[in-house]
Amino acid sequence: MAALIAENFRFLSLFFKSKDVMIFNGLVALGTVGSEELFSVVAFNCPCSPARNYIYGLAAIGVPALALLLIGVMWNNHTWNLVAECHKRGTKNFSAAATFLLFGSIMGRASVAPITWSVISLLRGEAYICALSEFVKPSSLDKFPADYGAEVLAKFPCRDVPANLTKFRDEVTRRLRYESQLFGWLLIGIVAVLVFLTKCLKHCCSPLSYRQESYWAQYRSNEDKLFRRTAEVHSRILAAKNVKQFFGFVALDKEEKELVQEFPVEGVQPSPQWNAITGVYIYRENKGFPLYSRLHKWAKGVEGNGPTPEGHELLFLAS
Repeated sequence: MAALIAENFRFLSLFFKSKDVMIFNGLVALGTVGSEELFSVVAFNCPCSPARNYIYGLAAIGVPALALLLIGVMWNNHTWNLVAECHKRGTKNFSAAATFLLFGSIMGRASVAPITWSVISLLRGEAYICALSEFVKPSSLDKFPADYGAEVLAKFPCRDVPANLTKFRDEVTRRLRYESQLFGWLLIGIVAVLVFLTKCLKHCCSPLSYRQESYWAQYRSNEDKLFRRTAEVHSRILAAKNVKQFFGFVALDKEEKELVQEFPVEGVQPSPQWNAITGVYIYRENKGFPLYSRLHKWAKGVEGNGPTPEGHELLFLAS
Protein backbone atom coordinates (compact mmCIF):
# COMPACT_ATOMS: atom_id res chain seq x y z
CA MET A 1 0.00 0.00 0.00
CA ALA A 2 2.80 2.40 0.88
CA ALA A 3 4.54 1.64 -2.41
CA LEU A 4 1.32 2.38 -4.33
CA ILE A 5 0.90 5.74 -2.56
CA ALA A 6 4.54 6.59 -3.26
CA GLU A 7 4.07 5.78 -6.96
CA ASN A 8 0.96 8.00 -7.11
CA PHE A 9 2.82 10.94 -5.56
CA ARG A 10 5.70 10.37 -7.97
CA PHE A 11 3.25 10.43 -10.88
CA LEU A 12 1.69 13.69 -9.68
CA SER A 13 5.12 15.24 -9.19
CA LEU A 14 6.16 14.36 -12.73
CA PHE A 15 2.81 15.55 -14.07
CA PHE A 16 3.00 19.02 -12.63
CA LYS A 17 6.74 19.53 -13.15
CA SER A 18 7.03 18.23 -16.70
CA LYS A 19 7.58 20.86 -19.40
CA ASP A 20 8.07 18.47 -22.28
CA VAL A 21 4.98 18.18 -24.45
CA MET A 22 5.36 14.47 -25.20
CA ILE A 23 5.95 13.60 -21.54
CA PHE A 24 3.03 15.80 -20.49
CA ASN A 25 0.70 14.17 -23.01
CA GLY A 26 1.89 10.73 -21.95
CA LEU A 27 1.18 11.47 -18.31
CA VAL A 28 -2.27 12.80 -19.23
CA ALA A 29 -2.96 9.58 -21.11
CA LEU A 30 -1.79 7.42 -18.18
CA GLY A 31 -3.93 9.40 -15.77
CA THR A 32 -6.92 8.98 -18.08
CA VAL A 33 -6.35 5.21 -18.29
CA GLY A 34 -6.41 4.98 -14.50
CA SER A 35 -9.55 7.09 -14.30
CA GLU A 36 -11.31 4.97 -16.92
CA GLU A 37 -10.40 1.77 -15.10
CA LEU A 38 -11.76 3.18 -11.85
CA PHE A 39 -14.93 4.35 -13.59
CA SER A 40 -15.52 0.92 -15.15
CA VAL A 41 -15.06 -0.88 -11.84
CA VAL A 42 -17.00 1.50 -9.61
CA ALA A 43 -19.52 3.44 -11.69
CA PHE A 44 -20.42 1.53 -14.88
CA ASN A 45 -23.61 -0.51 -14.51
CA CYS A 46 -25.51 -1.38 -17.68
CA PRO A 47 -29.32 -1.04 -17.17
CA CYS A 48 -29.97 -4.05 -19.45
CA SER A 49 -33.20 -2.53 -20.68
CA PRO A 50 -34.27 -1.84 -24.27
CA ALA A 51 -33.82 1.78 -25.38
CA ARG A 52 -31.85 2.58 -22.21
CA ASN A 53 -28.79 0.48 -23.03
CA TYR A 54 -27.95 2.49 -26.13
CA ILE A 55 -28.17 5.87 -24.40
CA TYR A 56 -26.29 4.69 -21.31
CA GLY A 57 -23.54 2.94 -23.27
CA LEU A 58 -22.85 5.91 -25.54
CA ALA A 59 -23.03 8.31 -22.59
CA ALA A 60 -20.45 6.22 -20.72
CA ILE A 61 -18.04 6.70 -23.62
CA GLY A 62 -18.97 10.18 -24.85
CA VAL A 63 -19.85 12.26 -21.81
CA PRO A 64 -16.56 11.72 -19.89
CA ALA A 65 -14.66 12.27 -23.16
CA LEU A 66 -16.51 15.57 -23.70
CA ALA A 67 -15.82 16.65 -20.11
CA LEU A 68 -12.12 15.82 -20.50
CA LEU A 69 -12.02 17.77 -23.77
CA LEU A 70 -13.51 20.87 -22.14
CA ILE A 71 -11.13 20.55 -19.18
CA GLY A 72 -8.23 20.28 -21.60
CA VAL A 73 -9.37 23.39 -23.47
CA MET A 74 -9.74 25.34 -20.21
CA TRP A 75 -6.36 24.10 -18.95
CA ASN A 76 -4.51 25.31 -22.05
CA ASN A 77 -2.88 28.74 -21.71
CA HIS A 78 -3.42 29.37 -25.43
CA THR A 79 -7.19 29.38 -24.81
CA TRP A 80 -7.06 32.29 -22.39
CA ASN A 81 -4.42 34.07 -24.45
CA LEU A 82 -6.84 33.85 -27.37
CA VAL A 83 -9.67 35.23 -25.23
CA ALA A 84 -7.45 38.11 -24.14
CA GLU A 85 -6.32 38.71 -27.73
CA CYS A 86 -9.89 38.85 -29.05
CA HIS A 87 -10.98 41.08 -26.17
CA LYS A 88 -8.13 43.58 -26.44
CA ARG A 89 -7.10 43.56 -30.08
CA GLY A 90 -9.59 41.45 -32.04
CA THR A 91 -8.50 38.95 -34.67
CA LYS A 92 -7.62 41.40 -37.42
CA ASN A 93 -3.92 40.60 -37.02
CA PHE A 94 -4.45 36.85 -37.50
CA SER A 95 -4.01 35.26 -40.89
CA ALA A 96 -5.98 32.12 -41.79
CA ALA A 97 -2.86 29.99 -41.29
CA ALA A 98 -2.21 31.48 -37.85
CA THR A 99 -5.82 30.97 -36.79
CA PHE A 100 -5.77 27.35 -37.96
CA LEU A 101 -2.47 26.77 -36.19
CA LEU A 102 -3.77 28.26 -32.96
CA PHE A 103 -6.98 26.21 -32.84
CA GLY A 104 -5.08 23.12 -33.91
CA SER A 105 -2.68 23.58 -31.01
CA ILE A 106 -5.51 24.05 -28.51
CA MET A 107 -7.62 21.14 -29.72
CA GLY A 108 -4.61 18.86 -30.20
CA ARG A 109 -3.51 19.26 -26.61
CA ALA A 110 -7.07 19.00 -25.30
CA SER A 111 -7.79 15.82 -27.31
CA VAL A 112 -5.19 13.63 -25.58
CA ALA A 113 -7.34 12.71 -22.58
CA PRO A 114 -10.71 12.23 -24.39
CA ILE A 115 -9.14 10.11 -27.15
CA THR A 116 -7.40 7.97 -24.51
CA TRP A 117 -10.69 7.57 -22.65
CA SER A 118 -12.52 6.54 -25.84
CA VAL A 119 -9.79 4.08 -26.86
CA ILE A 120 -9.68 2.37 -23.46
CA SER A 121 -13.48 2.19 -23.34
CA LEU A 122 -13.57 0.57 -26.77
CA LEU A 123 -10.79 -1.88 -25.94
CA ARG A 124 -12.55 -2.94 -22.75
CA GLY A 125 -15.82 -3.33 -24.66
CA GLU A 126 -18.33 -3.18 -21.79
CA ALA A 127 -19.94 0.10 -22.85
CA TYR A 128 -20.08 -0.92 -26.52
CA ILE A 129 -21.65 -4.28 -25.67
CA CYS A 130 -24.17 -2.58 -23.42
CA ALA A 131 -25.11 -0.05 -26.10
CA LEU A 132 -25.51 -2.41 -29.08
CA SER A 133 -26.54 -5.80 -27.72
CA GLU A 134 -30.24 -5.13 -28.34
CA PHE A 135 -29.56 -4.27 -31.99
CA VAL A 136 -28.05 -7.64 -32.87
CA LYS A 137 -30.33 -9.33 -35.42
CA PRO A 138 -31.70 -12.62 -34.09
CA SER A 139 -31.57 -13.96 -37.65
CA SER A 140 -27.78 -13.66 -37.56
CA LEU A 141 -27.64 -16.15 -34.68
CA ASP A 142 -27.88 -19.79 -35.70
CA LYS A 143 -31.00 -21.50 -34.28
CA PHE A 144 -31.93 -18.54 -32.07
CA PRO A 145 -35.42 -19.14 -30.60
CA ALA A 146 -38.06 -17.13 -32.44
CA ASP A 147 -39.90 -16.37 -29.18
CA TYR A 148 -37.17 -14.02 -27.98
CA GLY A 149 -36.38 -10.56 -29.33
CA ALA A 150 -34.67 -7.29 -28.49
CA GLU A 151 -35.89 -7.31 -24.88
CA VAL A 152 -33.93 -10.47 -24.13
CA LEU A 153 -30.92 -9.37 -26.18
CA ALA A 154 -30.77 -6.19 -24.10
CA LYS A 155 -30.26 -8.34 -20.99
CA PHE A 156 -27.23 -10.17 -22.39
CA PRO A 157 -24.65 -7.74 -20.86
CA CYS A 158 -26.07 -8.52 -17.40
CA ARG A 159 -25.99 -12.32 -17.91
CA ASP A 160 -29.60 -12.37 -16.75
CA VAL A 161 -30.88 -14.75 -19.42
CA PRO A 162 -32.52 -18.18 -19.53
CA ALA A 163 -30.17 -21.15 -19.50
CA ASN A 164 -31.04 -22.11 -23.08
CA LEU A 165 -29.72 -18.72 -24.30
CA THR A 166 -26.32 -18.87 -22.59
CA LYS A 167 -24.45 -19.90 -25.74
CA PHE A 168 -26.14 -17.11 -27.72
CA ARG A 169 -25.20 -14.59 -25.05
CA ASP A 170 -21.56 -15.68 -25.27
CA GLU A 171 -21.62 -15.40 -29.06
CA VAL A 172 -23.20 -11.92 -29.02
CA THR A 173 -20.75 -10.73 -26.36
CA ARG A 174 -17.78 -12.08 -28.30
CA ARG A 175 -18.99 -10.51 -31.55
CA LEU A 176 -19.59 -7.07 -30.04
CA ARG A 177 -16.32 -7.12 -28.13
CA TYR A 178 -14.53 -7.92 -31.38
CA GLU A 179 -16.19 -4.93 -33.09
CA SER A 180 -15.46 -2.64 -30.13
CA GLN A 181 -11.79 -3.58 -29.96
CA LEU A 182 -11.46 -3.29 -33.73
CA PHE A 183 -12.77 0.29 -33.58
CA GLY A 184 -10.39 0.97 -30.69
CA TRP A 185 -7.33 -0.25 -32.61
CA LEU A 186 -8.43 1.66 -35.71
CA LEU A 187 -8.76 4.83 -33.63
CA ILE A 188 -5.24 4.30 -32.27
CA GLY A 189 -3.90 3.85 -35.80
CA ILE A 190 -5.68 6.93 -37.16
CA VAL A 191 -4.47 9.11 -34.28
CA ALA A 192 -0.90 7.81 -34.63
CA VAL A 193 -0.88 8.64 -38.37
CA LEU A 194 -2.33 12.11 -37.74
CA VAL A 195 0.23 12.85 -35.03
CA PHE A 196 3.06 11.71 -37.30
CA LEU A 197 1.84 13.82 -40.23
CA THR A 198 1.32 16.84 -37.96
CA LYS A 199 4.84 16.59 -36.56
CA CYS A 200 6.29 16.26 -40.05
CA LEU A 201 4.28 19.23 -41.31
CA LYS A 202 5.28 21.33 -38.31
CA HIS A 203 9.00 20.70 -38.79
CA CYS A 204 8.79 21.15 -42.57
CA CYS A 205 6.96 24.49 -42.27
CA SER A 206 8.92 25.77 -39.27
CA PRO A 207 11.07 28.82 -40.11
CA LEU A 208 13.42 27.89 -37.25
CA SER A 209 16.31 25.49 -37.13
CA TYR A 210 16.14 22.64 -34.65
CA ARG A 211 18.61 24.35 -32.30
CA GLN A 212 16.79 27.70 -32.41
CA GLU A 213 13.45 26.01 -31.81
CA SER A 214 14.98 24.23 -28.80
CA TYR A 215 16.37 27.54 -27.54
CA TRP A 216 12.97 29.19 -27.98
CA ALA A 217 11.32 26.46 -25.93
CA GLN A 218 13.91 26.90 -23.18
CA TYR A 219 13.43 30.67 -23.25
CA ARG A 220 9.65 30.38 -22.94
CA SER A 221 9.97 27.96 -20.04
CA ASN A 222 12.51 30.13 -18.20
CA GLU A 223 10.60 33.34 -18.86
CA ASP A 224 7.39 31.80 -17.53
CA LYS A 225 9.08 30.44 -14.39
CA LEU A 226 10.88 33.71 -13.66
CA PHE A 227 7.78 35.79 -14.39
CA ARG A 228 5.60 33.73 -12.06
CA ARG A 229 8.25 33.70 -9.31
CA THR A 230 8.86 37.45 -9.60
CA ALA A 231 5.14 38.22 -9.75
CA GLU A 232 4.60 36.22 -6.56
CA VAL A 233 7.35 38.14 -4.74
CA HIS A 234 6.22 41.49 -6.17
CA SER A 235 2.61 40.94 -5.14
CA ARG A 236 3.67 39.82 -1.65
CA ILE A 237 5.84 42.93 -1.11
CA LEU A 238 3.12 45.22 -2.47
CA ALA A 239 0.54 43.57 -0.24
CA ALA A 240 2.86 44.00 2.75
CA LYS A 241 3.22 47.72 2.03
CA ASN A 242 -0.53 48.20 1.76
CA VAL A 243 -1.24 46.20 4.91
CA LYS A 244 1.38 48.23 6.80
CA GLN A 245 -0.16 51.48 5.59
CA PHE A 246 -3.57 50.35 6.85
CA PHE A 247 -2.57 48.90 10.22
CA GLY A 248 0.63 50.82 10.84
CA PHE A 249 2.63 47.59 10.94
CA VAL A 250 2.76 44.26 9.12
CA ALA A 251 3.56 40.84 10.58
CA LEU A 252 6.30 39.38 8.39
CA ASP A 253 8.43 36.31 8.93
CA LYS A 254 12.20 36.43 8.51
CA GLU A 255 12.17 35.48 4.84
CA GLU A 256 9.51 38.06 4.00
CA LYS A 257 11.41 40.81 5.85
CA GLU A 258 14.48 40.02 3.78
CA LEU A 259 12.42 40.19 0.59
CA VAL A 260 10.94 43.58 1.52
CA GLN A 261 14.40 44.98 2.27
CA GLU A 262 16.06 43.50 -0.82
CA PHE A 263 13.41 44.34 -3.41
CA PRO A 264 11.81 47.75 -2.91
CA VAL A 265 8.51 47.96 -4.77
CA GLU A 266 7.36 51.46 -5.67
CA GLY A 267 4.08 50.67 -7.39
CA VAL A 268 2.28 48.50 -9.89
CA GLN A 269 2.59 48.21 -13.65
CA PRO A 270 -0.04 50.18 -15.61
CA SER A 271 -2.72 48.33 -17.53
CA PRO A 272 -1.26 49.12 -21.00
CA GLN A 273 1.88 47.21 -20.05
CA TRP A 274 -0.13 44.19 -18.89
CA ASN A 275 -2.17 44.30 -22.11
CA ALA A 276 1.02 44.50 -24.17
CA ILE A 277 2.43 41.26 -22.73
CA THR A 278 -0.89 39.37 -22.65
CA GLY A 279 -2.41 37.50 -25.56
CA VAL A 280 -1.55 35.12 -28.37
CA TYR A 281 2.01 35.31 -29.63
CA ILE A 282 3.25 34.11 -32.99
CA TYR A 283 6.98 34.04 -33.64
CA ARG A 284 8.19 37.23 -35.33
CA GLU A 285 11.44 38.85 -36.28
CA ASN A 286 12.24 42.54 -36.29
CA LYS A 287 15.12 43.73 -38.47
CA GLY A 288 16.41 40.18 -38.56
CA PHE A 289 16.40 39.68 -34.79
CA PRO A 290 14.02 37.15 -33.21
CA LEU A 291 11.32 38.17 -30.76
CA TYR A 292 10.57 35.15 -28.60
CA SER A 293 7.55 36.38 -26.64
CA ARG A 294 5.25 39.33 -26.04
CA LEU A 295 7.38 40.28 -23.05
CA HIS A 296 10.51 40.17 -25.21
CA LYS A 297 8.73 42.27 -27.82
CA TRP A 298 7.64 44.82 -25.21
CA ALA A 299 11.15 44.97 -23.71
CA LYS A 300 12.58 45.75 -27.17
CA GLY A 301 10.03 48.52 -27.67
CA VAL A 302 8.49 47.00 -30.81
CA GLU A 303 5.02 48.42 -31.43
CA GLY A 304 2.02 46.74 -33.04
CA ASN A 305 1.07 43.12 -33.52
CA GLY A 306 1.16 42.74 -37.28
CA PRO A 307 4.01 42.72 -39.78
CA THR A 308 5.80 46.01 -40.41
CA PRO A 309 8.10 47.21 -43.19
CA GLU A 310 11.06 46.56 -40.88
CA GLY A 311 9.75 43.32 -39.47
CA HIS A 312 9.05 39.92 -40.88
CA GLU A 313 6.18 37.84 -39.55
CA LEU A 314 6.73 34.10 -39.40
CA LEU A 315 3.60 32.10 -38.74
CA PHE A 316 4.82 29.73 -36.08
CA LEU A 317 2.91 29.44 -32.83
CA ALA A 318 4.59 28.76 -29.51
CA SER A 319 3.73 25.16 -28.64
